[in-house]
Amino acid sequence: MRKSSEPQNEMLKGTLDMMILRTLVGGDAHGHTIAKIIERTSEDLLEVEQGSLYPGLHRLEDRGWVSSYWGASENNRKAKFYRLTAEGRKQLVRETSRWRQMTRAIGLVMGEETQG
Repeated sequence: MRKSSEPQNEMLKGTLDMMILRTLVGGDAHGHTIAKIIERTSEDLLEVEQGSLYPGLHRLEDRGWVSSYWGASENNRKAKFYRLTAEGRKQLVRETSRWRQMTRAIGLVMGEETQG
């Protein structure tokens, strides 16, 4: 399936960080794996570019939400792995709550019915 770079496929600001954190709940992973998991779980609707992924990972590391270490990838190459920290888990809970509020609010504006 060919992915489009049209504006409708661009990620909303801040959602990449949340998706990276969510991906790392499943365990430590290196950048390529994180990108592939996001793409696969989005049914290939989201494409994570290296130019966005690695600055995002560095930003999350600077904030203390992920930590990193060097290890061997599946093909036995040196790779930097990322791990969700306890503070990162707390942040993911906050981000998930905020995301749910935002999607509900947008749904209301778009005229979608809500469950009460």
